Amino acid sequence: MFTLPIGENARLRPLEPSHAREFLAHMDRARPSVDPWIPWATFSTDLPSATAVLQRYADRQAADGARIYGIWLDGTLVGGVMFTQFDAAAGVCEIGCWLEAAGEGRGLVTRACRELIGWAFGERGMSRVEWWVSSGNTRSVEAARRLGMTRDGVLRQRTSYRGVRHDTEIWSVLSEEWSPAADAKTDAKTDEKADEKADAATGEVPAEAAHRVAKAELDRLMRTFLGAFANTGGGRPNLEAVREVFIPQGTIIKNVGGEPVVYDLDAFVEPREKILTDGTLTEFSEWEVSERTEVFGTVAHRFSEYGKSGFLDGEWFEGSGRKTTQFVRTPAGWRMSAMAWDDV
Repeated sequence: MFTLPIGENARLRPLEPSHAREFLAHMDRARPSVDPWIPWATFSTDLPSATAVLQRYADRQAADGARIYGIWLDGTLVGGVMFTQFDAAAGVCEIGCWLEAAGEGRGLVTRACRELIGWAFGERGMSRVEWWVSSGNTRSVEAARRLGMTRDGVLRQRTSYRGVRHDTEIWSVLSEEWSPAADAKTDAKTDEKADEKADAATGEVPAEAAHRVAKAELDRLMRTFLGAFANTGGGRPNLEAVREVFIPQGTIIKNVGGEPVVYDLDAFVEPREKILTDGTLTEFSEWEVSERTEVFGTVAHRFSEYGKSGFLDGEWFEGSGRKTTQFVRTPAGWRMSAMAWDDV
């Protein structure tokens, strides 16, 4: 069995039926964040079902139709990448990925996907690698961008999850567009930026696994919150995610000149959902530019600078601001408890 290093204490290797017990434990940790995007996460709930998922991939690999690989960090399975479709005759394949919170913020998925893409083009002579992603899965959309892919189009309301229809974006990269040399340089820069970000946030990369997991989960919550408002490419925002990342009693405060405006979750979500779906605010996205996070046992806080852009009443705008966010650890995991923001 081959093993490829993809970062400090991180390895990529085939994920096989013999890993089913480890895979199941990993899915139990990862399910809250990956379940909406990885269909088999819903079904891998016991050892037989987890084994069946990996066996299906093993059978399809034997027919040269799919492959699946795990990402191990410090000896623990934290995610993976796969060829969900592999058509050698047509020269087209599709890749996908997933990751639990403990593996986030390290560039592991990007480097693992580059290994697969490089192999598909260099060893198998594929012409096109595709990336199919729900428009609401902003982390996966950003991964496609980092891989240098081009968005080919959007299949509107193609899939359904728990009664809600979702758009699917199709991204791709062609063999003549792929540059392994440039790829290696990008990896190095990504690693440097990740190290700088960790240093800025905590002063050092934490040695304790619990602290790493907490920070990764707080990063995920912030990405989910910011991604909830995105409606780029004709996609629909997912404002329900705001309620998912906050405790029910959460408070959000707008402190932009004059008196602060204090919202509960419903009062905050409802007007924003309206303007993001009635054509008032289109092609909108919001992203974190920098952050400083501190974790103290079961409480944490984060100071963020963010950017935003879109069309408001048909006019393009760009803006920025600052947020302060408080978090608490609950029996269900970390959640936001309060947030205040000020636009610059």
